[in-house]
Amino acid sequence: MQRSIRPADKQPDFPREHFLTNDEPSEENLEVDVLFVGGGPAGLAGAIQLAKLVKADNESGGGLGEVSIGVLEKASALGEHSLSGAVINPAPFRSLFPDVALEDLPFRAPVAKESVYVLTESGKLPIPTPPPMKNHGNYIASLSEVVRWLGEKAEGLGVDIFAGFPAEKLLMDGSRVRGIRTAATGLDRDGQETSNYMPPTDVVAKVTALAEGTRGPLAQAFFESQDIGADNPQIFALGVKEVWETKKPLDRIIHTMGWPLPSDAFGGSFMYPLTPNLVVVGLVVGLDYRQTALDVHGLLQKMKLHPLFKQYLDGGEMTEWGAKTIPEGGFYSIPHRRSGDGVVVLGDSLGLVNVPALKGVHYAMQSGMLAAKAIFDALKSGDTSKAKLQAYDVALTNSDAMKEIYRTRNMRLAFKDGFWAGGIKAGLMTVSGGKLFGGKIPMEPDAVVPKTVTEAEPFSPDGKLTFSKVDAVFKSGNATRDTVPVHLIAEDVDEDTAKMYESLCPAGVYEWVDGELKINAPNCIDCKATDILGPRWTPREGGSGPTYKSM
Repeated sequence: MQRSIRPADKQPDFPREHFLTNDEPSEENLEVDVLFVGGGPAGLAGAIQLAKLVKADNESGGGLGEVSIGVLEKASALGEHSLSGAVINPAPFRSLFPDVALEDLPFRAPVAKESVYVLTESGKLPIPTPPPMKNHGNYIASLSEVVRWLGEKAEGLGVDIFAGFPAEKLLMDGSRVRGIRTAATGLDRDGQETSNYMPPTDVVAKVTALAEGTRGPLAQAFFESQDIGADNPQIFALGVKEVWETKKPLDRIIHTMGWPLPSDAFGGSFMYPLTPNLVVVGLVVGLDYRQTALDVHGLLQKMKLHPLFKQYLDGGEMTEWGAKTIPEGGFYSIPHRRSGDGVVVLGDSLGLVNVPALKGVHYAMQSGMLAAKAIFDALKSGDTSKAKLQAYDVALTNSDAMKEIYRTRNMRLAFKDGFWAGGIKAGLMTVSGGKLFGGKIPMEPDAVVPKTVTEAEPFSPDGKLTFSKVDAVFKSGNATRDTVPVHLIAEDVDEDTAKMYESLCPAGVYEWVDGELKINAPNCIDCKATDILGPRWTPREGGSGPTYKSM
């Protein structure tokens, strides 16, 4: 009889109190008017829009005066933790930068051609591109490059960028958010101070905008502390991605579904050219999969042996590797309230992703821009309370972004009962504009979905076309020092669960050794996968993690 496990049974509770403090800010705190926590598309777009509104107000004699705007980023430089499929809708860029020529925006090329296939182990069946996946008018880009470009524009408007400072705690005054406390640096494995120790810094702000990306811990802590829920729990996918220099050029975007995934797992692959001979290939799999040995990194290695991918990658060189989780719950998983006293929440921290369209970047930017307008109005009135900042909730609810996410509200959820049934339902939803199967499909958190205990298939990477997890982490540019404290909170874990962590983690952080779970914390690239199904993630010192350049 097959065994099964329920990951939630061995998962620690979310450590909310770790991320909240009612301490008085330190006397040496840094004060800004508005702080954006996270230097990704949402935070930077919000900072840029706010700076422009303030500038226009002052030039017209509006009387607001100078407004100090800061962006806090945990990577040592902007873009180093930014990972995305990055086929981007340019609309928010055109809105933010109406005077910048299209060819001067930070994109590689317009989408010219695209193909979609259902894969078998050795063959492929071309299918028409589903309407939500059509990319006419969109642009191929490197998200790392986009973020660096946005950062330059923000600094040109007087925004202060603080890179290398992870936010570890929300500074609270009752229900009001009044800033953040950064993570300490220079602690040894046991959490003791070394000669390089630097204490945390408190950053106090009238408004704090949480743009932490997927599984933002401060956003989670805020929502829990205020008892803010959603119609459905958020669910997630894990994406693993590689950049290749190739000898054979690629002239189109390719998406696939089917093999190498089992039929009870949701996901698919992508391949697109940053240049004709610089190709990005990746695989995304929903974390509600049903087998403990499913390994997204391993499946990507196996997938590259398929003739469709091998013809481009064979003889080339893998130059970069990364992994990240993606919120997939859609409309029904977006929190009912996205603001509070002195705080707003943006982008992926809300789950603003349209899964069928494979889009999230422009929604994140739109959320930042809408939040900026609400923050500006709050500053003008001298009132940054929940009542005033709720204008952001109203604007986001009525936005094109939310309307688009609503139209595809159940397409990802339809796949909870398997690939083929989900595909049929999703097709009917597409042709009916979301009206068929339009009522909410209830979902469970990924961690409570049972997983059948299975054994991992042996796989020997060749180091040329396929790679081990250790080799892959090296290609991420991982900058974490070997003596960093363990930042992953695990409880008493049994062998079946530990081996699930081994397969789940794309970076080889977890091992079952001599009857115990071993955590190789320096390997972690902050993908947050086990924060969803297992050990909880907490921030490390600044500059830790990957250093992506062209992802």
